[in-house]
Amino acid sequence: HHLRPIWDLDCCRFTKRVLTASADASAKLWDCETGECIKTYEHHGPVRGAAWADGSNMFATISDPFVEHNAQISIYDVPENDDPSTYSDSPRVEIELPKIDGKRVNATNIVWLNLNEALFVTFDNGSIRLYDPVTGEELDEFFPHEKKINRVSFNQDKTLFITSSSDFTAKLYDVVDLRHLKTYKTGSPVNDAVISETKDHILLGGGQEAMSVTTTSGKAGKFETRFFHLVYEEEFGTVKGHFGPINALAIDPKGRCYASGAEDGYIRLHHFDKSYLDMKDPVPEGPVDGEEDDTDDEEKEVDSDDESE
Repeated sequence: HHLRPIWDLDCCRFTKRVLTASADASAKLWDCETGECIKTYEHHGPVRGAAWADGSNMFATISDPFVEHNAQISIYDVPENDDPSTYSDSPRVEIELPKIDGKRVNATNIVWLNLNEALFVTFDNGSIRLYDPVTGEELDEFFPHEKKINRVSFNQDKTLFITSSSDFTAKLYDVVDLRHLKTYKTGSPVNDAVISETKDHILLGGGQEAMSVTTTSGKAGKFETRFFHLVYEEEFGTVKGHFGPINALAIDPKGRCYASGAEDGYIRLHHFDKSYLDMKDPVPEGPVDGEEDDTDDEEKEVDSDDESE
């Protein structure tokens, strides 16, 4: 087992193996069915994240800087059909993340993009970088946020992603051209956000910083899950229950329920009621800019039909 907190985990596609990333400067590979630890991968610093590549034959980790070692991204080969005893202890690719202007920049999340074309990495300075997983070359960098990006999540087919930040906002982006689409504003840090697969809805979780919680009432701390309309950026509902900041959210792919995990030590599983599942999203009234209002034409057609009868 790990000796320090586990910061991230990721299951392979068919839930056979799971990766864990821990503050004890290691990542571990486990058998999902038996719970047996298959292999331990030692790192120079605390391991902040781990992610499987498409195909589940390799994975990547991000680790924090420690003493003279820089933060780094590591890629390991773990072919599913090979004997685990043949797996190498050292990564196939190591990407150093040096200081910027003498200041350390820590990676916060790592995700493989479709077909393993690039590694998508978020940072505590509000930036996102893309890396080539074969050469380790940096492909792109942009700054969606002014403060730390706490979490990033993608829709199921990885065409959209949403970032959650300490700057009180979550932002929706197009994966293909990295175009900013929408911004969802709150009055407290956003720790996680997820995209519903069945409705045009975004779920946001967060709340006041954990160290201020003891002096804050549940209501003032804003520890509820917030529901926003994906297109209109409007908040239309909240779900209360936690008495500490929400750190993690996950939504059922079929849209029937969602789970929230918070600093209060509880994971709450919420089943949506019939009124939410049957709810129709609002449709804007009147013609959109640039479109002609054809209701008059329709009325004329009806009138002429009546006359002909």
